[in-house]
Amino acid sequence: MSDQDISSNANSRVLKTYQEARLQNIENLRKLVVDTAATLLQEEGPEAVTVRKVSQKMGCSTKIIYNLFVNKEGLAQQLYLDGCKLLANEFEGTLQAADPAQHLQNLGEAFWQFSQRYSSYYKLMFGGAFADFKPDEESLNGTVTAMRQLLTVIGNAQKQGLIPGQYDTELAIRVFWASLHGVIHLYMGGHLGDVQSAHAVYRQTLSLIVSSLLPDKA
Repeated sequence: MSDQDISSNANSRVLKTYQEARLQNIENLRKLVVDTAATLLQEEGPEAVTVRKVSQKMGCSTKIIYNLFVNKEGLAQQLYLDGCKLLANEFEGTLQAADPAQHLQNLGEAFWQFSQRYSSYYKLMFGGAFADFKPDEESLNGTVTAMRQLLTVIGNAQKQGLIPGQYDTELAIRVFWASLHGVIHLYMGGHLGDVQSAHAVYRQTLSLIVSSLLPDKA
């Protein structure tokens, strides 16, 4: 191999290393922006998450954030996907049960805990906290992934003939999901009193929905 070939290969390796380092720096910077926005989201609520406020907290220009995420909605999407991971973790940590009715009760309770523990994420994901943000296909796929355990339990119960014929799997999931959302939204809107009162309504609603979907298991 000639000196020229060696030099060419060395330059190629240096260029590759530089490109990798640059990409790594961009990814680290994206993570720092998202972490900062997530801190604002949890500590001060969705209304505090603006490009200007995130940049101020980081001590950088707004241009850097716009270059990485285009606009506030791009940043909101990343927070949405992070919220999906938190919800998935909540479901994955749920006690599993052989009885599908009990398993649904456990998953329903986990969803309540998610809405309380990560209320700002919940408002961003399901409460319309960012008026101009509408989940795109990637975000919606993230929601489906987060709900995998719920989908599996209901789907298996459907296959076993435990769910009445008027419900197909998709309808059963929507009824379950929408009913629980309704109670949480009413509570967040101040219509169900304190958290203990709201939780009691939620548990009763959850029981009614589970007994409706799985009448033979009630």
